[in-house]
Amino acid sequence: MKKITLYIMLLAASLGYSQELNLPVFTQYLADNDFVISPTYAGIGDNLKIRANGLTQWVGIKNAPDNQSIYADFRLGNRSGIGLSAYNDKNGNTRQKGVKFSFAHHLTLDYKTKQFLSLGISYNINNFRIDVQNFNTTIEIPILDPAINGDRAISNNNFDAGILYRFDNFYISFNANNLISKDTEEFTGGIEPSLLLNYQIYSGLVIKSKNNKDVEFEPSVFFQLFDSDNRSSTDINFKYRKFNRAGDYYWVGASYRFLNDQFFNPLNIGPMAGAQWNNLYFGYSYQLTINDLSGFNSGTHMVTIGLDLLRGVSNCACTKGTSQSYYR
Repeated sequence: MKKITLYIMLLAASLGYSQELNLPVFTQYLADNDFVISPTYAGIGDNLKIRANGLTQWVGIKNAPDNQSIYADFRLGNRSGIGLSAYNDKNGNTRQKGVKFSFAHHLTLDYKTKQFLSLGISYNINNFRIDVQNFNTTIEIPILDPAINGDRAISNNNFDAGILYRFDNFYISFNANNLISKDTEEFTGGIEPSLLLNYQIYSGLVIKSKNNKDVEFEPSVFFQLFDSDNRSSTDINFKYRKFNRAGDYYWVGASYRFLNDQFFNPLNIGPMAGAQWNNLYFGYSYQLTINDLSGFNSGTHMVTIGLDLLRGVSNCACTKGTSQSYYR
């Protein structure tokens, strides 16, 4: 039991560091909302797209990470887009909140072959706080350190930049997040690593069914690398979409996440599903924990609800998405 407790503590600490002053990436982007991944997707499509996510991780473990987030983006003119995202993240006694403002511009490389290039940038405001008032004494620690007091909080201003290339039904994006090092003096006098830079690659292909034009298959992959210690992980995903004559649709899929040095030892794996009807969207994903914590929790649950509003068609093909789900 002591070994498991220590494992949970170390894993929670590692997760807290990986998410600190970062927008956590789970499977929100798979709820037909690529803007979660990159600012370059702002303005692609015909609607103001709003998505709200609620996620509860490691259900059954006390003080497990819990996250809420909201995303909205819409087109500005014929070739540009703007977006806004915000999140609230809780992990034990740590609290994080952040807001991101994004801008993207879309270019046509070749109209006949449907090649498009999108450039995006985001300005981020993040706050990281430790709830010192929730610290309690234990048998091992009967007296709290008197030096731990006051409001242990720090704010960070940062930038993300990305580039997206689309060729017919193929897409690939590259993003560099948190380009500026954070200020750590408030906590540790500069001992704590200050480099938050991480890189993300997201790529996939929308395959139209030859037998049914209303059916799509979409395999995709998401890769993330942290520059500070070269930690990296990969998601392998697959989705199936079915549309009706009105443009409404449902989809089902699955995701497999692993550390890149442990391909056959996944972090989690699970099914996903969602549906769009009129202007309403609903999605759900479940991630089964595949490690020593599996005996102590019932997995991770995420719910997405959304609205598509203010439909407006652009005169430029560069704002067209790779899937029919962008146009309804």
